[in-house]
Amino acid sequence: MIPKIHPTHLQKPAYIYIRQSTMAQVRHHQESTQRQYALRDRAIALGWPADRIRILDRDLGVSATRVNGRKDFQSLVADVSMRKVGAVFSLEASRLSRSSADWHRLLELCALTDTAIIDEDGIYNPADFNDQLLLGLKGTMSQAELHFLRARLQGGKRNKARKGELKFPLPVGFVHDEASSIVFDPDRQVRHVVRFLFDSFQQTGSAYGVVHRFSKAGLQFPKRAYGGAWNGRLIWGRLTGSRVLGVLKNPVYAGAYVHGRYQSIKDITSDGTLCSKVKKMPICDWTVLIRDHHEGYISWEQFMSNEQLLERNRTNAKDTLLGGPAREGLALLQGLLLCAHCGRRITVRYKGNGGIYPIYECNWRRREALSSHGCLHLRCDLADQPIVGRVLEVIRPKQIEIAIKAMEELQKRQNSIDTQWRMKIERAQYETHLAQRRYEEVDPANRLVAATLERRWNEALIKFEEIKEIFSQHQRQKGSVVTEEQKAELRALARDLPRLWKAPTTKAKDRKRILRLFIKDITVEKLPAPKKVVLHVRWQGGALEDIPVTIPPNCPDQIRYPEAIVERIRVLARNHTDAQIASTFNQEKIKSAKGSTFTTNIIRWIRYKHRILKPNLKRPEELTVSEIAKKFAVSRHVVYYWIERKIITTRRLNATSPYWITLNAGKEEQLSEWVKKSSKINKQLTRHSQTIQPGGAE
Repeated sequence: MIPKIHPTHLQKPAYIYIRQSTMAQVRHHQESTQRQYALRDRAIALGWPADRIRILDRDLGVSATRVNGRKDFQSLVADVSMRKVGAVFSLEASRLSRSSADWHRLLELCALTDTAIIDEDGIYNPADFNDQLLLGLKGTMSQAELHFLRARLQGGKRNKARKGELKFPLPVGFVHDEASSIVFDPDRQVRHVVRFLFDSFQQTGSAYGVVHRFSKAGLQFPKRAYGGAWNGRLIWGRLTGSRVLGVLKNPVYAGAYVHGRYQSIKDITSDGTLCSKVKKMPICDWTVLIRDHHEGYISWEQFMSNEQLLERNRTNAKDTLLGGPAREGLALLQGLLLCAHCGRRITVRYKGNGGIYPIYECNWRRREALSSHGCLHLRCDLADQPIVGRVLEVIRPKQIEIAIKAMEELQKRQNSIDTQWRMKIERAQYETHLAQRRYEEVDPANRLVAATLERRWNEALIKFEEIKEIFSQHQRQKGSVVTEEQKAELRALARDLPRLWKAPTTKAKDRKRILRLFIKDITVEKLPAPKKVVLHVRWQGGALEDIPVTIPPNCPDQIRYPEAIVERIRVLARNHTDAQIASTFNQEKIKSAKGSTFTTNIIRWIRYKHRILKPNLKRPEELTVSEIAKKFAVSRHVVYYWIERKIITTRRLNATSPYWITLNAGKEEQLSEWVKKSSKINKQLTRHSQTIQPGGAE
């Protein structure tokens, strides 16, 4: 009998737990895996039958630092707690767990259920104090070993990173040279397209604008493959918003060497389990930051400016006060306005048919249930027009210079796009020549290889011609950006900048971007007593200016009429219709609040607003159609029949007003006789129809 192995242990299955930390270890460190599988022979030697030995190897390639994801370890713990396991075999304690909490939990369960633990060194009874102490030390050493290994490796990496010598996969546009230094990619097309991306962001102000410009110009963006058959090769494809953000937020493009931008942190999930998350760290928490480490596409100041612009473009951030980039809407001051009452950003709402009437409003206090109404409600044109007029007045002395710089910028943009297309054609031509040389160098007798190379050569030729044709179409669509005639026209327009501003070819988005070049923000203050709004403008240079704006009567506030007009309508409404009241005011040449003549609808709206009841112009002796129908016990259709035949006398104010009927004693008696006579005739007809047989005979 082997000590510490009792018949009760042999009556239960033996679990052999097998694990490697990574799939790379499973592939390349097969000796360790084979040693763990060899524990089956030891279990047989200790007395367990082969059919009572269970191999747990589903955790191969999974780290032992946590329980999550280790299905076999979870099954092992569950079966041990239900007293289904006689012994647990493992090569060493680190195979079972590298977490002290998980290891000691397993030891406690084994001690309670009398489950033996067997490793390469010996057999242990967790219920025995000495064995439990030894197993606890092994688990602690296993966790400490992982800590020492990680600290040694991470320390070496950090030390090398502090010197700027730790190599990592470089973003597109950079490569490592023979001395392991970071240099520009030797491919001229790659360098040019990266610079074009940064230039486009400066011009558009948003990542979406960069994607839209690339798509509109038909340009592609490269990425470099790492690993596999495509290792080191450039793959050109469609530019996406995430790629643009990745390039703009990468400090390597600013010539900086960075380590520790992303760090792994421990967190607790909703179900109470531990997990690791990768968190982007702020610049102050980067472990290594070496500026001017290598030549960059942009400066560090430009990189920080891009970061701030991207952060301002976010609409879901907590600290976002002003709006994001200029958009396509009609509200020119979108993203520039602040509420003087609550300090929040003023938003834009589009109303009307198709949303063609924009308004500025601040509803933060009402949304937070702090007030029953919003802070501000202002029509957009009332704020836009004074600001636009002031900006045009400021830049009037520099109109000619602005026009010339605009022409130069347009020409520069087109030249940059054309350069990309020419380099793309050059690359396609090189691939065509390469396919031709490979075909010409092959042995003609080797027909299988020659046929394949010939097909690739033909495909390269077709692709080359397609790219040339697409570029030709692009040039035909764009044409020359600025011709001599257009330059002369632009100079003429520059002398009249307001006309250029209002030109239909000038987009609202471009107008917004021009305003943002001069204005930093505008605080809108609504004065309570006079119907005025003050625009506190803060210019980009730091200067402050106040622009008062008068709100016309037809602004969002209700249209107010003098008390004398309201009282006059109240008096006239007692014996006049709305049309008669409007006619009276028009004859007296009284104008409405908008300066127009009075109409029936205006009078009706004033009565509704001031709760003036509709006049009752029916005389006491007059009856309505319903009252006549009830009086003679007939339907309303009969009454309308009498009205159409002019049997009764009626009166109505207009074509849409109800009928008012006047009856004298003679007419009332005549109608009563007519109704009685009609009733007798109806009864006789009814009795006659009941006596008729189905066959038609009486």
